[in-house]
Amino acid sequence: MIQEVPSVLPVPGQAPRYGVDPILDAWLLHFMTENNLEHSIDPEKNASPEQLRFMVALAPDQIYVPCTDAMFGHLLTEQADPLVVAEYDARLARIDGLIDAFVPDDYTRRKIRTLCQLKYRQALVKPTLIPSRLGKRLNTIFLTQSGLDDPYRERRRAANRRAFAFIQSETFRGMLHACPTDLPGCGSIPELRHVLDLLELKRLFAMSVMPEVWEGDGACPGPEALDAVMESFPPEFSRLETMLDPRRGARLKILYLVDAAGGVMFDLLAVRTLLRMGHRVMLAFKEGFYFEAPTIWDTDGDPILDTALADAHFLTDQRISKNDLLQVIRENPLTVISDGTRERLNLYRVSVTFARAWKEADLVVAKGERNHRRLILTSHQFTRDVAAFYRLPGDGLRFDFKSRAPGAVSFTEAEITAKAEEIILGMRQAKTAGRSVMFYSAIIGSVPGQTKVAIELVTAFVAYLRRKSPGVYIINPAEHFEEGMDADDLMFMWEKVQRSGLIDVWRFQTHFDIEKSFELIGRKAPPVWAGKDATFSTGCTKEMRIALSMQQRHREMQIIGPDPEKFFRRREYGVGRFCDAGIDCG
Repeated sequence: MIQEVPSVLPVPGQAPRYGVDPILDAWLLHFMTENNLEHSIDPEKNASPEQLRFMVALAPDQIYVPCTDAMFGHLLTEQADPLVVAEYDARLARIDGLIDAFVPDDYTRRKIRTLCQLKYRQALVKPTLIPSRLGKRLNTIFLTQSGLDDPYRERRRAANRRAFAFIQSETFRGMLHACPTDLPGCGSIPELRHVLDLLELKRLFAMSVMPEVWEGDGACPGPEALDAVMESFPPEFSRLETMLDPRRGARLKILYLVDAAGGVMFDLLAVRTLLRMGHRVMLAFKEGFYFEAPTIWDTDGDPILDTALADAHFLTDQRISKNDLLQVIRENPLTVISDGTRERLNLYRVSVTFARAWKEADLVVAKGERNHRRLILTSHQFTRDVAAFYRLPGDGLRFDFKSRAPGAVSFTEAEITAKAEEIILGMRQAKTAGRSVMFYSAIIGSVPGQTKVAIELVTAFVAYLRRKSPGVYIINPAEHFEEGMDADDLMFMWEKVQRSGLIDVWRFQTHFDIEKSFELIGRKAPPVWAGKDATFSTGCTKEMRIALSMQQRHREMQIIGPDPEKFFRRREYGVGRFCDAGIDCG
């Protein structure tokens, strides 16, 4: 008899993990595959564990579950729990509304509705499907079978028009710009300016969750509605105030997740306030249709949104590198990106660019109840501070702040650059002393499960070279690794070193080097290392491209090792990994 429900359940308040119980492991794998979230089965669509760790703080055996703790607990029972059924019903009802509103042909309407009901009933048999994943499947069925790409496009434009009309009104200007009755004493103009900026930000946050402004043709809220929200503004906002305090001396990079059309017009005003305070903002839209959620393509045909984002940089590359992303952020105070999906925030499905934007951000601001559920109502901890807010029933506003995981290590661009400059300084000093500078490129992480051995080999071989050639200053990359640095960080640092123009000899590891290295450590080379050289390494391939480009500028630089042509069979790094995208790091 197969035990279908695990007897050992995940610890409440902690992310589930593998290795606790074989039945639980099997159930977790079943859960991940049923929701089509398992990277090993569908690596093209689902983020690798390394990419997830850009955003979620996970121990080696932990898994990320993109739903609230409460929902995961209900799904774990595989019973038709009333809460799960209600969520499934809501997803089906929403699609039914789309079918009625946008499919005029009776035959097609019946076909789509029946297919959606079949998927719905299938989900009810043993409910392990996260409701938002069911919603995504039903939405995909509707879009593909109806031939529509975005049925809410005009609805979102209308919401933005109504929001913009309100923003142009005297009522709005009075609500936003009215002097506070409790204006603090003016200790200094910068201090007062910061206080007023925060007040403006709070007011814009409050008005950005008043859907009566952009939904329907009813009366817009007046000052009394704003006053009601401001009087009971959540105290958790003070934690955001602390982060934005200019006395901290740091300007933040902020990833801002918007929620819905109409409200996005107020979000953009809040972003302008953050920009005026000196921060950089990356604004995340959806890639495709997800009901009222703004998409990165909405500016096409929406002149109001297009004008509001006229000076923003639109980054459409879904797989941008760390170097290129940092350059975009440096050059553009406001950058608009897509999260790569057309569903509720799902970190398994977000684009590489979104994951890297999260990793490079100091703060994530998440608007709306859906984002709040995904980021706050979960035991998962994240690699960046998260501020989330949404409208409560009535006139209330909920604002929560979740601090980054205690063990989350973050290397800023300045810190990585400082490490590179320290290495470059050593190279300059060596050249001043009359020594040649050699850079040694070798396999580190490209042989699955052999990273520690690879570091041992390169360390032994570089020590051997240093004994043979004491007049040569040899750089061993393995000696400069710091805990918490991933492949993105290391390649960013090493590229600065490699493009310094100070390298005289760039040596790439050969199979003879590897054989000698095993001899030096007194071991025989195992079969997995047979025939390996630097051409097997994705990192070395990237470095060979840099070496060849630098040799064009510094003709006297020597390149020693395998023929450069043999390198270019390798692919790019897997995101955040030390090995090729096409193989398992092990």
